Amino acid sequence: QVQLVESGGGSVQAGGSLRLSCAASGYTSTSSCMGWFRQAPGKEREGVAVINVGGFATYYADSVKGRFTISQDNAKNTIYLQMNSLQPEDTAIYYCAAGYRWGVCWSMTDVESPDFGYWGQGTQVTVSS
Repeated sequence: QVQLVESGGGSVQAGGSLRLSCAASGYTSTSSCMGWFRQAPGKEREGVAVINVGGFATYYADSVKGRFTISQDNAKNTIYLQMNSLQPEDTAIYYCAAGYRWGVCWSMTDVESPDFGYWGQGTQVTVSS
C-alpha cells in the first residue's frame, strides 16, 4: 500500500521560511517524477515543483522560481520543498504527489494533477503579512 506522508507545514510571517517533507512508503515504480502541488481556498490545485527522483532534473512554477527548492533523499525515500521568502499568496494546503503516469517529468508546463496516482493528505501553510 502506497503512503505519502507530508510534514513541515505551519504559520509564518511574510519573508519567512518553511521546509516541507514527504516520506514515501510502499512505493516502487518506474515512474520517477514526484512533486508538490498546492490548493488555496476557492482555487484549483496547481503544480509548484517536480523532481525526477534518482536524477537531477527539477522544474518549478514561475510563481515560486528562485524562492522554492525541491530536493530528494533517496536513502530515506523522501522529497523536500524548501520554501524561502514566503508571501501571503503562498498560503495553501500543500500536497505531495507520486505515480506520474508518464514516468519522467520534462517541464512544469505539462504537469497536471490528474496525471499523478498517489497523494498525501496535505499540510497547511499559512503566511501572514
